[in-house]
Amino acid sequence: MFRVTIGLLIALVCCLPVFGQAAKGVDKPSERVRDSGTDRKPAYNGNKTDTGTGRGMDFGRDKTPETLPLPNPYRLSARRDVIITAIQDLMRDRKLIVDESASKPADGIIVSQPFTFIRGVVVSQAELGRYANVPVEDGRGWTRGRYTLTVEVQPIDGTTTNVSVNAKVEGRTDGATGAEWQTLRSSGLAEDQFLDGLITAVTGSSPPGRNP
Repeated sequence: MFRVTIGLLIALVCCLPVFGQAAKGVDKPSERVRDSGTDRKPAYNGNKTDTGTGRGMDFGRDKTPETLPLPNPYRLSARRDVIITAIQDLMRDRKLIVDESASKPADGIIVSQPFTFIRGVVVSQAELGRYANVPVEDGRGWTRGRYTLTVEVQPIDGTTTNVSVNAKVEGRTDGATGAEWQTLRSSGLAEDQFLDGLITAVTGSSPPGRNP
């Protein structure tokens, strides 16, 4: 009986460190701290503070906000003749040639000739996808991309006008039967870029929310 009692005391003494570690919330085999806290607020790590200050990671912090597209048509406080002149000047600055036969300045319509913005088998696919909605399953080998701009100026009153920009985007493939241009749906990038430049030219400053 005495030996049994001594054995139980020895076992109890050996188990005390284990119980002490359990009370502290330490899991020795993996050196992980159990979260025994009761706070369950979002992004809160409880008692596990070795990877921060008690809150989870914030992957969206300081993220650059997405630039929203400009309204199209866009309302400008300027006379129609002033805007038409600015459109023609901006097209020349951006290497766009005004199509004199298709344009009707008296009616407030300015049309550009097709402008090739990208060429080359290696880069055309990615660049074309910025200006047009290219189907993912489309296995064509695009070699060039171009767009034609149609800008229409509609007066609202003596000092206010609406300016709308539409782009016809085309992609070219070179096959056994020769070169073929395929009309694609515009992503709105060409229109937005031209409107941005036009607003800056007419008002002297970038559109609201845009960096100069």
